[in-house]
Amino acid sequence: MRILLLNEYFPPDTAATAYMAEAVVSTLAESHDVTVLCGRPSYDPTERHPFYLLQREKQGKATIERVGSTTFPRFRMKHRLSNYLSYIALSLPRALAARADLVLAMTDPPFEGIVGALVAWLKRKPYVYNIRDLYPEMAVVGNLVRSSWVAKIWERLHRWALRRASRVIVLGEDTRELIIAKGIDPSHVVVIRDGARPPQPITPQYHSVTEEIRSGFPFVVLHAGNLGFYGAWETVIGAARKLQKGTAGFVFVGGGALRGQIAAAAQGLDSVRFHPFRPTDQVPYVLAAGDLHLVTIKRGLEGVVVPS
Repeated sequence: MRILLLNEYFPPDTAATAYMAEAVVSTLAESHDVTVLCGRPSYDPTERHPFYLLQREKQGKATIERVGSTTFPRFRMKHRLSNYLSYIALSLPRALAARADLVLAMTDPPFEGIVGALVAWLKRKPYVYNIRDLYPEMAVVGNLVRSSWVAKIWERLHRWALRRASRVIVLGEDTRELIIAKGIDPSHVVVIRDGARPPQPITPQYHSVTEEIRSGFPFVVLHAGNLGFYGAWETVIGAARKLQKGTAGFVFVGGGALRGQIAAAAQGLDSVRFHPFRPTDQVPYVLAAGDLHLVTIKRGLEGVVVPS
């Protein structure tokens, strides 16, 4: 089968969807002809690409096609929108021209599911929609969309895309319930949880990375991951402020759109530290640094985003 996967991010992008797309592609490519249509690396990439309209490369048995979308930093919304829209403008005609027996879309950019449904409809091919985050709910609760009419149009188009899908893949039962509540046939909505590459066993002794992440605190509350719009950061910093005179340290490992705001809110707190993302092979040592691991989400976003 010829499978066309649509997602803006793919390694060397470091977005979670980039890594999951890579994992899906590496497995599907063992039995199928897979083409990924993505953009130029822009999500905290490990390498930068010069401008091009289209670049094609082989990764194992898969073909990676990158269109020349803009690569602005994501921290300003107008720059993020430029990346999104330039990717869609360049990838849509290429997707329509590509040979495919099935179209598979993820959720970068946030309206990629609608684009994927449109491509599959015009090509008269089956459509599979892999939902990482649920839109437009995520954009509305995160105050990224403030116009009610934009949200209504987005929701109507999204429901059309959901109805077009032969299968809708979600990460958990709570998201599945939200999708079914939109009038989607329950038999079309399946839960497929993300896997993870098991790390090599680590030694009981502290690694130098672990020691660095612990920052000298006797007890470490660790958040390892994206510092985006959807975490309850005010609550976390408030807790750190109340525990300022204790022995607990709050350590954030990662980046994201709100990292600067969170750091500003924590200014003057000796119990808070920030570290950048670490390479994949160091993740076990990062996780070993936490005495307590923190997973946080704003109230009302349960089932809309999965902060794993």
